[in-house]
Amino acid sequence: MSAMLSAESEAARREERWLPLGPIVRLQVQTAPLKVPGDAEELRYDPAPLQPVSQLWLSADGVFALLPDGSRLLDVHHRQHPRSRNRGGKNGVSLGFTAHYRTMRARFGEHLSDGCAGENILIATEQPVRLELLLNGLVIIGAEMRQPVRLTRLRVATPCLEFTRFALGPEALFASPPELKAALQFLDRGQRGFYATCLSEEAVAISCGDQVFALPAPGTGRAEAAAG
Repeated sequence: MSAMLSAESEAARREERWLPLGPIVRLQVQTAPLKVPGDAEELRYDPAPLQPVSQLWLSADGVFALLPDGSRLLDVHHRQHPRSRNRGGKNGVSLGFTAHYRTMRARFGEHLSDGCAGENILIATEQPVRLELLLNGLVIIGAEMRQPVRLTRLRVATPCLEFTRFALGPEALFASPPELKAALQFLDRGQRGFYATCLSEEAVAISCGDQVFALPAPGTGRAEAAAG
């Protein structure tokens, strides 16, 4: 009994050091590439293949949703997708923050609706979140979970030219190279979102409403220490 209480006490102390980021407010599967053929042999960005779901399954292979018939709807970044865009497990999971969308809409316009950048997991936050805060990983906790889901190896999802033109809207047709460069730089550093890896070999489920926490650096207090 004392060993059980000690383990529970240690778990409670550990969770006290986690920094709450916010709840998951949107989950989605990217069923196909978002860069599609456009005019004059150029590619354009089209968010149509994004399919919202209420529950998402994560593993080291990527993410998928379960359909009513029990079959899997694979994300295009899942290793087993026939057109897989998985890059060595580095981009199997993607995530973004609602505060970033508010900033993008303030600069580019209302057409940048929540989720249009293609992330699998959208987290509600009041303030922008930068990579420095995420370097030690994330933990997702839900009422239906037996144990937390951990995401590691966070990295910036570098914005592509096609998404940048999508963000600029009709103005992209008249944007000069310096204006395109400025827009690309604005969308970088995690503004467009982040990639992450789930190390679990067995698929684990997350749902809208689950809470997300940033982990602190080893040997420090709360995760604010990771931001410097």
